[in-house]
Amino acid sequence: MQHPLVSDEQPFDHTEWSCHPELAAEAREAAYGFLAALYPAPSPYTAQNLVLVASELVTNALRHAGGVTSLHLRADRRSLQIVVNDPSPAQPLDRTPDFTGRTGGFGWPMVQRLAQKVTVRPGAGGGKAIKAVLAREA
Repeated sequence: MQHPLVSDEQPFDHTEWSCHPELAAEAREAAYGFLAALYPAPSPYTAQNLVLVASELVTNALRHAGGVTSLHLRADRRSLQIVVNDPSPAQPLDRTPDFTGRTGGFGWPMVQRLAQKVTVRPGAGGGKAIKAVLAREA
């Protein structure tokens, strides 16, 4: 499921992984594998946030957008990036969180809080790409 991609031009400047998770658990597994390949490793706090954001974005795509087209993880010297592509062109919506636990509403605001930057762009073949950028702190 996990596919490391390395740039031939600058093999130590960045690391990329790509996969197609069908479950949030697969996104977490990919994120842990990606983190294990990073040197220097990010702080435990940053690593935990990367796993959580990847899991939430994939969960949201599965629940609200009809699936996940791809998950891309990238690290360079300054940042960690998570990109989730899905088949729906609909923008994510802020919802009032449901404290009864029935309908959620916590994931998207959490992604926005944990990431330095979140962008939503139309996908190349339709759908959309959601990119979350986290600071890379060792």
